[in-house]
Parts: sequence; C-alpha cells; structure tokens
Amino acid sequence: MKIDLSGKIAVVTGSSGELGRVMALTLAECGADVALQYHTKAAPAEAVKARIIALGRKACAVQADITDRTSIEAMRDVIRKELGNPDIVVTSANNGAAAKPVLEQAPEDYLLSFRSAAIQNVLMAQVFVPSMIEKKWGRIIAISTEVVILAHAGQSAYTAGKRGMDGVLRVLAKEIGEHQITVNQVAPGWTISERDRLAGSEKQDHYDKNVPLRHRGEDRDIANAVAFLASDLARFITGVFLPVCGGNVMSSI
Repeated sequence: MKIDLSGKIAVVTGSSGELGRVMALTLAECGADVALQYHTKAAPAEAVKARIIALGRKACAVQADITDRTSIEAMRDVIRKELGNPDIVVTSANNGAAAKPVLEQAPEDYLLSFRSAAIQNVLMAQVFVPSMIEKKWGRIIAISTEVVILAHAGQSAYTAGKRGMDGVLRVLAKEIGEHQITVNQVAPGWTISERDRLAGSEKQDHYDKNVPLRHRGEDRDIANAVAFLASDLARFITGVFLPVCGGNVMSSI
C-alpha cells in the first residue's frame, strides 16, 4: 500500500513558503502534477517548479492574490492551460498581521487575517470545486495551526482568521460531500523547516518539553499528512481537523 497520486493535478497556494514548497514537492513525489501559487516571491516557486520537473512531473508557477476572485480565476485559466483542472487544492498561503494584545490590535488586522484564511478558502472553492464536481472526485486540504486550540496571547487576529476558516470548511464538507469531494484541515505545530536547519534552531527546549513526543515535527511530517488526505487512502475522511504536532494539542470528542 502506498500513496499514489498518479494522474492527479494539485494546486498549492503559498508554495514559496517554508511548508508550502515541501507539500508541493511531496505531492509530486507521489505522482501528481503541481501548480505553484505565489504572491510576490517568484524565485522560490520557480525553484520548486524546477525540482518537480526534474522528478518527471509537470509543474507551473503562477502569481495570484488569493484574496481576490479575479486573480484566482486568472490563475485557474493558466493552470487549466498548462496542466488541466486541479483535482487537489491545498490552501497553505497565509498573510497574517503582527502579533499584538487584543487591546492593541487594529481592527484592520482581523480583516486581513480573515481574508487570508477564510476568504481564501471560499474563493478557492468557488473557482476550483465546479470542475471537481464534474469529475465526481476532489480534495480540499487547508493548512490551519495548533494555535487555534492553544489560543496564545498576542495571537487573536491569527486565531480568529483560522477559526473562521474552520467554520467555512466544515460547512463546505457537508455541502459537497455527495460529489465525493473531501474537505479537511491539517494543523501543524511549531514545525522545523529549512530555515531552522540553516540556522541550527531545530531544538527549542521550552517548547519541546511540553510535546508528548518531546520534539518538534518537521516540514515533511506536515507534507506527509497532506499527501495522505489527498489520496484514495483517505477517501472516507472528511470534515477533519488533524493536528500534526506530536500531541501538543489534542482535539476533543
């Protein structure tokens, strides 16, 4: 048994990010062709594109604003021309405000977070789900965070945006499930990425001691969860909020 995404097309938003690029590469390693969305950082997306093509898969890098429907529709048209209609949508892009106490956070910061999280998923669904309905197969996988459960001080805007996203996605899972389209969330903990490896900052004792597994997860752990949820191995899983954080948070029943 293995994760086989051969013949599938994925679009990953935020593919210039530390986690987004690893998710995109992992999906390609599983056999998918991948469209890479970026907003301002073209060079990292192009680098991932080159690595995916080297794996023998197809890839394209597309600039888009994930909070603007017209921009997302233009991205869809490019992807359709280059690769086809996506079967898998991974919403990893995030544009959060600086962390501040609630009493100091500007209302505009909450709107920014909501647009980045909840509205991104609304628009991506509206633009890409219709073709999934035609195929009777699709995957929506949104990247959330353990912070929505931990509710850290200073993170109210970030938490509010992601919690709004959670509500959208749970409703969406019920609305489009009849078309064999699943909708799930992956919630990373404080994850080790290439930035940490270069800086030698993988170990964080003050955080690690509270994690049941006693260490931080790695970017590949998040990508593996995404690949699983994108596959037919997870065909009967929908509406799930999946923490990938070594047990640092545990969803209640």
